[in-house]
Amino acid sequence: MPKEKPKNNVVALRKVPLPALEDMAALWRLMLLIRRFEEKAGHLYGMGNIGGFCHLYIGQEAVVAGISSAQAPQDTVVTSYRDHAHMLACGMPPGEIMAELTGRATGSSRGKGGSMHMFSRDHRFYGGHGIVGASTSIGTGLAFAHKYRGDGGVAVAYMGDGAANQGQVAECYNMAALWGLPVLYVIENNKYAMGTSVNRGVAGELYKRGEGYGIPGAQVDGMDVLDVRAAAAQALAHVRGAGGPFILEVMTYRYRGHSMSDPAQYRSKEEVKTYRTERDPIAALKARMLAAGAEEEAFKAVEREIKEIIAAAAQFALDSPEPEEGELWTDVVVGE
Repeated sequence: MPKEKPKNNVVALRKVPLPALEDMAALWRLMLLIRRFEEKAGHLYGMGNIGGFCHLYIGQEAVVAGISSAQAPQDTVVTSYRDHAHMLACGMPPGEIMAELTGRATGSSRGKGGSMHMFSRDHRFYGGHGIVGASTSIGTGLAFAHKYRGDGGVAVAYMGDGAANQGQVAECYNMAALWGLPVLYVIENNKYAMGTSVNRGVAGELYKRGEGYGIPGAQVDGMDVLDVRAAAAQALAHVRGAGGPFILEVMTYRYRGHSMSDPAQYRSKEEVKTYRTERDPIAALKARMLAAGAEEEAFKAVEREIKEIIAAAAQFALDSPEPEEGELWTDVVVGE
């Protein structure tokens, strides 16, 4: 399958030099950490250790790895329910995330949020949210807070291609443009809204939907982490430079179904195989690094390190206690 040609609108994406080898190594490590974490989460789900819904990020690693590498410490992040990767990219401990997935008291939401509702103010991660499109509204609110406080931060609000069709997204575009809010809207277009192809559910180009509000947008190849990193850096520079909101559509692909219960029969095995073998973001970056002089042994060392990290995270989660019964009544807001 040929590499998809990125398109752009209003703000043209510039070609930038390749980053240093150590920067590429950090990106590769984060993508591999996400991949191995998600594979372990899928295994634990199959063993019955994870209840409820579980949406894996396998195949999309380049999106969050590239964007997070271009962020500043004061930026905030919010996303939807496919959120494990975003938490890892924000620096949350893998064991804490895995404990939340398995419903343990040591989890980021004390075992009460599970896969779809995690949160960490310490890491400036304001949640994965089960309501489709909710991350856009919350991200717009975070952007308002950044502007009100004058802290120089940008709210990075992720949504899927299906969520981009929600009415509240259009309302958010209007408010963000009207008030000049510092928000980067990231559309993770993995081609399928649950089981509906974008060809059947989306009219026009998603990154152009801000045109009526004067919001610039761009589209980038989400299977190339270096392209994502460069595009995110330019988009964030625009937002941070008082340019107001920006829409970045990242063309990506998930290897698994929408959730663990989805057999993904709406797409062919050949399509998935082509992305896995010809477009995989982790394999592609490794090949570029080897061509730039990286040593194969360095990759093996990172593989071993991450294998230990993931094993320890899973063991920590399984060894942790479940929440006390009284936790049912905490963190609940009751009005008069």
